[in-house]
Amino acid sequence: MDRIAIVGGARLNGSIPISGAKNSAIKLMAASLLTDEPLRLTNMPRLADTRFLGHLLTRLGTMVDDRDTETGPETILHTPEIVSSFAPYDLVRQMRASFNVLGPLIARTGHAKVSLPGGCTIGARPVDLHLQALEALGAKIDLHEGYVYATAPRGLQGAEITFPFVSVGATEHAMLAAVLAKGVTTLKVSACEPEIIDLADCLNKMGARVEGAGTPTITITGVDKLHGTTHAVITDRIEAGTYAVAAAMAGGEVRLTNTRADLIEALLQKIEEAGAEVERLNDGVIIRRNGARLKAVDVDTGVYPGFATDLQAQFMALMTLADGESVIRETIFENRFMHAPELARLGADITVSGGEARVKGVEKLEGAQVMATDLRASVSLVIAGLVASGETVVGRVYHLDRGFERLEEKLGACGANVRRIKGEPSADADFED
Repeated sequence: MDRIAIVGGARLNGSIPISGAKNSAIKLMAASLLTDEPLRLTNMPRLADTRFLGHLLTRLGTMVDDRDTETGPETILHTPEIVSSFAPYDLVRQMRASFNVLGPLIARTGHAKVSLPGGCTIGARPVDLHLQALEALGAKIDLHEGYVYATAPRGLQGAEITFPFVSVGATEHAMLAAVLAKGVTTLKVSACEPEIIDLADCLNKMGARVEGAGTPTITITGVDKLHGTTHAVITDRIEAGTYAVAAAMAGGEVRLTNTRADLIEALLQKIEEAGAEVERLNDGVIIRRNGARLKAVDVDTGVYPGFATDLQAQFMALMTLADGESVIRETIFENRFMHAPELARLGADITVSGGEARVKGVEKLEGAQVMATDLRASVSLVIAGLVASGETVVGRVYHLDRGFERLEEKLGACGANVRRIKGEPSADADFED
């Protein structure tokens, strides 16, 4: 399988365009199952995750047309009819978010058989809340041999659903099902992430009636039918945050374009506390650092608008060279410090205890061979490699390809010495959302 090699020491100077958001694109793709008309998604990222979901949608009856236009990449998804309501394990296991086809299939056809996605390396992340929401909407759910058998022969019915805690995936899944349910659905303790708003905006363009997205209470008035539309995928705040951390780590001046500062404000404030300069623009962000040593900063992850758990690994890499000791607390996912031992191979001083990691800044990092354990962990190792002496080689970068488009090209354009070492694909590589 491929590896990424980084020779550290180069400062970053230039511009990095931010792609469309992976976490939004894959839910918008699932929404194409809700209508028999074409859904055109612009600003589409080209990633392993979108490719895998495209394979599953094709099996279900969707025609997937990826195009590169003068204005950027786009995907047209057209499902004139559902030819199969069966999503097998071999496809669902490759990406957890593909489980979200369940709701649209039930909403449109009244039945579905979808594999449970299983666990992943950063925590169990069960789908209980997804299933409970669908049951509240009137679906009959049975579990057999690792599959969800769901039926709603009389259609879904609006309901009041109160989640026991905030769940982005469950909120999105309930929205995807409720737009075609009869009556009114109220979702309470809903996730407020920008991707929720993006999904609601697209569904409303398709004829849905969704109100309150981005707040803890979302109201959905069901409609009989949705139509096609054109929708631009929101910018990827996790990619933007990742490159912001990379710029702060390596030093220099990097302008992030096609993004919004407000989407990563919690991170930008921490970067400023650490000693880097942040300039917020109407169409992006500029990160500057003149080479002065970073300062240690404590971080607690949290639901939006808090510090994103998907940026925790990257920020930990930044803190490995900071002056002093930083405490990073992970409150969203258990077992999400698997990158710590790999950072230690580069010379980092990190002590993990439960959901807390203490990072004592060291004078320097040294290149070594390291292994990615998940998507965000993989890019944290790349960030560390940008400043490590000698060469750092990151293995298992199929994780990286799930969420970062043209990473070597984007970093290389700013002066980083980074290259991909081609290898044989792994037959047993698993993917998780």
